[in-house]
Amino acid sequence: MATSKKSKSGSDSEVPLRFEAAAEELESIIDRLEQGDIPLEESLEAYGRGRSLLARCRSILDAAAAEIAEVDLDAMDGDADSNV
Repeated sequence: MATSKKSKSGSDSEVPLRFEAAAEELESIIDRLEQGDIPLEESLEAYGRGRSLLARCRSILDAAAAEIAEVDLDAMDGDADSNV
């Protein structure tokens, strides 16, 4: 039985990559693409994987920014309540 080739990071696993792991793999892909010594097909696969990793990193950062904004609002509400 043939299996499809998976990336070294296990991108098809059910557990999403943590930010640090996604950023590290993205950096590695960028380095490989900038060197320009990989075949076209592999470059296209790496580019697609890089786009996926970038989306994952942005999603994590957006969620963190939303959480920080919520904490800031809660802190501001707490300050306003103590001034009454």
